[in-house]
Amino acid sequence: MKKLLGIVILSLIICNIAYAKKNTNTWDYPFLVYKGWEAKGSENHYKFQSNLRKDKDVLKEFKNSKKTGIISYLLFEDGKIVIDESDIPISVQGDKIIDGLLPSHSMGKSLVSYVTGHAICNDYIDSVNVKLNDWPLIKNTLYEDSILLDLLNMKAGDQKWIGERRKNGSDNRIKGPKNENVNVIGLMKVMSVYLRGSEKSKLIYNYSALTTNVIMNYVKYKTNGDWEKLLHKVFNEHVGVKNSVYFSKSKKYLKTDFVSARYSFYANRYDYLRIAKAIMDDWHNDTCAGKYLKTIYKNRVEKKDNTKEADDVGLYTKTYGGQFHFDVFGLKKTRKIIGMSGFAGQQILIDLDNKRIIVVNSLYKNYNWKKIVHSVIKKGK
Repeated sequence: MKKLLGIVILSLIICNIAYAKKNTNTWDYPFLVYKGWEAKGSENHYKFQSNLRKDKDVLKEFKNSKKTGIISYLLFEDGKIVIDESDIPISVQGDKIIDGLLPSHSMGKSLVSYVTGHAICNDYIDSVNVKLNDWPLIKNTLYEDSILLDLLNMKAGDQKWIGERRKNGSDNRIKGPKNENVNVIGLMKVMSVYLRGSEKSKLIYNYSALTTNVIMNYVKYKTNGDWEKLLHKVFNEHVGVKNSVYFSKSKKYLKTDFVSARYSFYANRYDYLRIAKAIMDDWHNDTCAGKYLKTIYKNRVEKKDNTKEADDVGLYTKTYGGQFHFDVFGLKKTRKIIGMSGFAGQQILIDLDNKRIIVVNSLYKNYNWKKIVHSVIKKGK
């Protein structure tokens, strides 16, 4: 009996540890510490119409929000917001949520790609096929002479140094004795301390935070001082966000003037929806940015880190293109869905066929993704 009781207690301890680990909140990069570049809201922001309804499955997730972690859910279809639920806390572990700004985490990778498309459309970069051979920061590293499209598709040949998130549990740790976080230490330190003299490995899909930060800082470099002007043009003028949105920075390395940009993004819940709608409209209206989106979709590659567990569009998709997730499992091959995915359950899915968008923000990923996200995209329910 004592032995049985001991087994039960041990099982409960293990379950509690696993649950706590699963419920790690998303505020691991405090907004004010890493605050970088602001694109201010527009007086001509897009104004949503609503035809709201209540959904029992979504309400169930919010009723148990302390367990599920969900804090915001938006469903946009037929040109209107039809489900709008939120329970956003004032602060998380002592970090105040300022002006309703919520972290993107790796959804920011997709937004870096969207900005890259606009950089091409505004003639800062020639095309997705350019070689990165004009940027001193990456000279004599494995990234020198890389084709931009390969980086956008996470085929940088950097797998000896970073990535392999399914195996290592992280995509942002540079391989070395200190296991440093590339989102924190910045690109200059990564290149000068770790990667100087490195060579490309085979160009295979390898999901990595570093690859996105290389893309982002290359775009910043190519704008030649117009970086903030480009962000204003994308988010204020083109998207029409209502509130300020922000990209983050990393720490400076030594006493240099170089400020390393990182893909972490902050926006109000409705502005995430505005950005998603702009992406959808670009695709359908065949704008220059829309042509960019269609190019990366056409050149998407097979993933190596997906899973058949339906709890995240980042892992429950077959292909990856230009920092977006495509070809969702369980849907017809002809369905065109653009997916964005971030740590701890941040999700944006854009159903191009039915002009439907879902935006989810969460503290941790315990909500029923299959029921309130996948099923809605699949069946329209």
